[in-house]
Amino acid sequence: MYPPSSPTRNKVAVIAIGGNSLIQDRSQPQVPHQWDAVRTTATHIAALVEEGWDVVVTHGNGPQVGFILRRNELAAHEVHTTPLDLIVADTQGSIGYMLQQTLDNEFQRRGIPKRALTLVTQVLVDPNDPAFQNPSKPIGGFLTKEQAEKFAAQGWPVMEDAGRGWRRVVPSPEPVEIIEEHAIRDAVRQGWIVIGVGGGGIPVVRNAKGELRGVAAVIDKDKASGLLAVRIHADLFLISTAVEKVALNFGRPDQRDLDRMTVSEAKRYMAEGHFAPGSMLPKIQACVRYVEVTGHPAVITNPPNMLRALAGETGTWIVPG
Repeated sequence: MYPPSSPTRNKVAVIAIGGNSLIQDRSQPQVPHQWDAVRTTATHIAALVEEGWDVVVTHGNGPQVGFILRRNELAAHEVHTTPLDLIVADTQGSIGYMLQQTLDNEFQRRGIPKRALTLVTQVLVDPNDPAFQNPSKPIGGFLTKEQAEKFAAQGWPVMEDAGRGWRRVVPSPEPVEIIEEHAIRDAVRQGWIVIGVGGGGIPVVRNAKGELRGVAAVIDKDKASGLLAVRIHADLFLISTAVEKVALNFGRPDQRDLDRMTVSEAKRYMAEGHFAPGSMLPKIQACVRYVEVTGHPAVITNPPNMLRALAGETGTWIVPG
């Protein structure tokens, strides 16, 4: 059954899920295993829809981009390589298809009169963003120093990644505008469950004629998702990640899980260095901006606990104050 044609009165949640949550076992990233992971994720999202929420699902794509880059390397002697903006578009399509199909199947199983759709989404960035002069977002697999030197000779910026090896890096500019935001907002108002802004969106800039052009960059998925949540006036922003709750002193004997923090507390914790860059920090930053602009709450938890978090039983809530 298709969604009703009249505007929805349900509350709207933007749910950002990580690319790693779509792969159950990184040592076995074959397609059948990815389907299993996506089906599991779809059950958690469908449970929220069953509770009366209309949902926009955004997703990461880091592992999947790495796989495509590796295939490019292995096949470079036979076929052309794929530009980074097209890789993001490719993963939006493939991951979106998997989420769309598994959600539709789960809705049918539960008797929910909803359907999902995927929107290939472009996100505008500023060509003068300082990130373009300081590439810092790791992509692809880990490299030996010798492999890194070969990529550097080909023009790829490389950097050592926390003692784990070398990786290629690309710019990660701030998202400025969701190009398809009106289409996403209108589709949700019509009752569709929308999958969009995959991988942070395809990064684009405008040329001197005002035309859109893709650029070789990666936009942080959580920041782009938070911007979308602000722009479509979502009632809730939920980030689904690997942990049930955000913690202070993470991984240390004095680790302290947080049930709730105000915006001012979150800013203080960020200033104190509690959240790792490239990991929890952009999630907190995205939540803080969303809460500050909208006055609505945000929550961070892991996929199995999304429904419990919305019931106030778990997760870390970021609230005004």
